[in-house]
Amino acid sequence: MGFYIARRLLLIIPTLWAIVTINFFIVQIAPGGPVDQMIAQASGINSNMIMERISGEGQQEVSLEMDGASIDKGRGIQHGAYRGARGLDPEIIREIAVRFGFDKPIHVRYFDMLKRYLLFDFGESLFRGRTVVGLIVERLPVSMSLGIWSTLIIYLVSIPLGIRKAVRHGSRFDVWTSSTIILGNAIPVFLFAIVLIIFFAGGSYFNWFPLRGLVSVNWRELSFFGKITDYFWHLALPILAMVIGGFAALTMLTKNSFLDEINKQYVLTARAKGLTEKKILRGHVFRNAMLLIIAGFPSAFISMFFTGSLLIEVIFSLEGLGLLGFEATMQRDYPVMFGTLYMFTLVGLFLGLISDLTYTLVDPRIDFEKRKV
Repeated sequence: MGFYIARRLLLIIPTLWAIVTINFFIVQIAPGGPVDQMIAQASGINSNMIMERISGEGQQEVSLEMDGASIDKGRGIQHGAYRGARGLDPEIIREIAVRFGFDKPIHVRYFDMLKRYLLFDFGESLFRGRTVVGLIVERLPVSMSLGIWSTLIIYLVSIPLGIRKAVRHGSRFDVWTSSTIILGNAIPVFLFAIVLIIFFAGGSYFNWFPLRGLVSVNWRELSFFGKITDYFWHLALPILAMVIGGFAALTMLTKNSFLDEINKQYVLTARAKGLTEKKILRGHVFRNAMLLIIAGFPSAFISMFFTGSLLIEVIFSLEGLGLLGFEATMQRDYPVMFGTLYMFTLVGLFLGLISDLTYTLVDPRIDFEKRKV
């Protein structure tokens, strides 16, 4: 097993490099980069200042047409091609390009990024004046809270429920629970979140739960148990909104996986030998049926941890990594984009390795080294 773990850890390096490289060049080629956005903002500010000055002098018409400059992301600065730069001094545009590092060729920027990322140096945000690591650390508690608790609740409810549904397949319990979880899955997350706000967060009926932040303003002044209560008080509605639609897939997957194992020949043989249903379920069916469920844990956790919480963070005013990544993408804040991508990919790869190791805990008969996986 040690050799397998070492091989998987070594495979993380080329996988991470390939993902970062592909995304780097795709993003660099795409129009509307940080230089373009800063030029657009500077053009708007410049125009407003000029118009105020014109208004003060009582002039009627002034032409702002002048040859600007454009940034070719592969070759540096060129003049006269970028329409958004009209009205700006070419020196200002050159300073913007130098500030963001776009005065260098694309391959130079690429290798500079790789050198820094090897040392986990993700640089600073282009628009926030903060280091990328600082922003991630600041937003991490929100995403960790939403992701960990939501995933934990979904698994703790769905797996026992799916097993019970498989054992009592076709009963009234199976029918009404299936109807309930399918109905919950059919409701969009954002719509359910809005309904919760209307009913329980001061919308139109009750004002039982807060609507903003992970903790209260006076959280540091509370007692230990008061801090815990306040923390879960703020998380109650966001987590409920996230988990309500997450039960269906895992519950049905668990049920179908256990049903498939229950109907196999080795179960019939165990019953013929006189083993009780509990012993058959725990000693034989469980370890085989759980393999498929464990295989989907990394993707489920990553989805819940980073992407599934975006709408919830927006609706409940929670500043987490999902919202940070979305804002960075919209602003073309490349250091934040690539820094979060790097960290998310690294976490996902490690979770994949942990998932494989969990196989051996559920079923010790699995040996990846003998299988040469």
